[in-house]
Amino acid sequence: MTVPGITAPPAVQARLLDLQRIDDELTRIAQHRRRLQQASDITAVEGERSVLRRTAADRRGELEDLRTRIGRVEADVRTVEQRLERDRSRLATTSSPKDAAGLEQEMASLGRRRAALEDDQLVLMEQVETVEAAAAEVASAMTGVEERLAVLRTDREDALGGLDEQQQDAAGRRAALVAELPEDLVALYDLQRTRYGVGAARLVGAVSEGSNMALTGADLAAVRSAPADAIVLDPESNCILVRVDPKSA
Repeated sequence: MTVPGITAPPAVQARLLDLQRIDDELTRIAQHRRRLQQASDITAVEGERSVLRRTAADRRGELEDLRTRIGRVEADVRTVEQRLERDRSRLATTSSPKDAAGLEQEMASLGRRRAALEDDQLVLMEQVETVEAAAAEVASAMTGVEERLAVLRTDREDALGGLDEQQQDAAGRRAALVAELPEDLVALYDLQRTRYGVGAARLVGAVSEGSNMALTGADLAAVRSAPADAIVLDPESNCILVRVDPKSA
């Protein structure tokens, strides 16, 4: 169908195709930007980092628990040694065989207790070494992940910077072209593009490149009978049809 109240020479209408190409370029840049901002590789590495952070926190918790237990064992060892020292002093000064026998029995028990505590202490220290080694592995892995993430983010920022330049260039070309076209024609183009996704497309023979479909007989006849400066809309895609001579297409 034709648009009442708006006309433009065929050469001016043809420039809408240049405008559409620039808008397609801007759309591709915007899509690329969204893909970069939602980059799955960065998301995956950030997920690895989150897992490593939780693991590192777990290792820290284990170390704190083990060191607390070692502290308790060390305190128990000190208590046993104090009691042993007290019993040695009493044994050295007692003259009662009965008291001496009792002290010796108690000291033997304390000695066994100290040996058991020292064994526990050794086991706990070995566990600390194991957990510290695991924590060091996590820290090393975290360093690697942070380095990978930094590289990926730098690459993304560089790519986004390149897109910024492309966008600025395309936007400048668009503004210059729009300034040369009739305002009412550009307004109609922008309206159709916003509504339907395509503002202008070629009609080559009977085929609209806006819908990639051939116009029906009645629609094609109406388009062909419209004046050359009339603005014609594609009945399928609703974009502005720029009529092209099949021989020049």
